[in-house]
Amino acid sequence: MHRPAPSALLPEGRALLEIRHAVRAWSAAHPGPVAVALSGGADSLALTAATVAEAPNVRALIVDHGLQPGSAEVASAAAAHAVKFGAVQARVLQVQVSGSGGMEAAARRARYEALNAARGDASVLVAHTLDDQAETVLLGLGRGSGPRSIAGMAEFDAPWGRPLLGVERSVTRAACVELGVRPFEDPHNTDTDFTRVRLRHEVLPLLEDVLGGGVAAALARTAEQLREDGLVLDAMAESVVDADAAEIEIAAIETVEPAVRRRVLRRWLLGRGVRSLTDRQLRAVDALVERWTGQGGVALPGGTPEARLVCTRRHGRLSVGLENE
Repeated sequence: MHRPAPSALLPEGRALLEIRHAVRAWSAAHPGPVAVALSGGADSLALTAATVAEAPNVRALIVDHGLQPGSAEVASAAAAHAVKFGAVQARVLQVQVSGSGGMEAAARRARYEALNAARGDASVLVAHTLDDQAETVLLGLGRGSGPRSIAGMAEFDAPWGRPLLGVERSVTRAACVELGVRPFEDPHNTDTDFTRVRLRHEVLPLLEDVLGGGVAAALARTAEQLREDGLVLDAMAESVVDADAAEIEIAAIETVEPAVRRRVLRRWLLGRGVRSLTDRQLRAVDALVERWTGQGGVALPGGTPEARLVCTRRHGRLSVGLENE
């Protein structure tokens, strides 16, 4: 018996068509096999349905964090929706959430590790929307870590694809109504202990009211412009010095424009084993070049329990090495 194509099984309401067009445009720019990260929420349900209609052999990957009672049932229901939409496979991935950085960070780490392990050669589409992008930009502004932190999320950061960065969250909810499915409402999304939740429910609505609307879209446009500028500056930085060099000659970078020089230093420091580099630490290393007064080295993340990782200036060169505490 002939099985109708998934697109023939879906309604053609305005909201779902907007999401399908977004997925279609993303797929044209980034061809290849795809899987979808499905949580059971409105955003990922709408993305899964649209992706099944626009791409062949789509797999749904559902992560069960096991953090809430009934999480297995939520995951099973999400998998059933994916199969109904026409996904060729809906796989539930059970993870253990542990580690540093708080529950939210640990859950995110476990989720992305599981998705990466299960994706095979496919890109994984995640359902971040325009609203998520705006929240990310505001979080970056609050950290004050420079253009890189407020450049938001890219539409493709291999293997992660984000087709819905131009789609409002209200559209995904409307699409679920058109699909006749009831999305899972994660209680964490209304827990004001999380900064992002307060941004979503308190800060952004206030900004929309005070500034007359369009704030989320404006923040997303700002992020896109900063990413484009950042790519140019990063390309300039790549031509200055060898990022894999054990040391950097001060004379090679001291006259370089600060925005480019700090990118040179960032690439080099990350290549020397530094982890989770902050803007403050980067500027302290930059001061060893630009404002050298004989100051000591800069302690950086990435050492061992017995020794810290330090960037020092000696004899006109920068180097990174371990020093005993």
